[in-house]
Amino acid sequence: MIDEQDIASGARFAFTDRWGGVSAVPYEQLNLGGAVGDDPAAVRANRAAAAGALGLDPDRVVWMNQVHGRDVAVVEDVWPTGPDGTRDCPSVDAVVTTRRGLALAVLTADCTPVLLADPVAGVVAAAHAGRPGLVAGVVPAAVEAMTALGADPARITARTGPAVCGRCYEVPERMREDVAAVVPAARAETSWGTPAVDVVAGVHAQLAALGVTDLRRSAVCTLESPDHFSYRRDRVTGRLAGYVWLEPESTPGAPAPGVPAGKKS
Repeated sequence: MIDEQDIASGARFAFTDRWGGVSAVPYEQLNLGGAVGDDPAAVRANRAAAAGALGLDPDRVVWMNQVHGRDVAVVEDVWPTGPDGTRDCPSVDAVVTTRRGLALAVLTADCTPVLLADPVAGVVAAAHAGRPGLVAGVVPAAVEAMTALGADPARITARTGPAVCGRCYEVPERMREDVAAVVPAARAETSWGTPAVDVVAGVHAQLAALGVTDLRRSAVCTLESPDHFSYRRDRVTGRLAGYVWLEPESTPGAPAPGVPAGKKS
């Protein structure tokens, strides 16, 4: 269920795989996306299970209505509940908070999930970086929002999760050059010699240019991995999630909340 998890000075980062949930084919099993055609009850059960595996309250997770843009929302609480009982998530591709214990989530199925934290300043962010978001600058926009709240890029820890790799993300030559004109590091070639875009490399280059040095990326290519959802492989499919949060201040003598770091299945 939890593919990767680690802790950095009080900040927690986690990424899911596709297993351990209740969704039926073609969303099997741990689909966390609420707008892909899956049974809403299954999605709610999956989100509760993933949150529980991380020691989180599922009602204290902030989701986004992702639209491949660069807008960022600074949040202090979960979104309000609409008349139909669902959360009224705005159309943004990054969220930032200073609220400890409030988890931020990003959904992907080939795009790059970007998790950022400056535990010293008490600021975390989650961003959704597909090819359009990379070019639009959603990740620099998230870092800018963090610094406005006291974060220092030199202190930011950045984690990118499972995403389609540059060896697999084939695009037309013109599209590759349009992306490379904005983010040169994203220029790539597939393993079979055709034009490609490496969004993960582009995101890491953007972060490095901003002064972020603590960078770590997942080794998983979603298109190649049967353990992860991939929209390029299966047009009707589920969504993975990345989570970032700051632990609440511990009561003296009490055990730290959450679960140990490490790889789970």
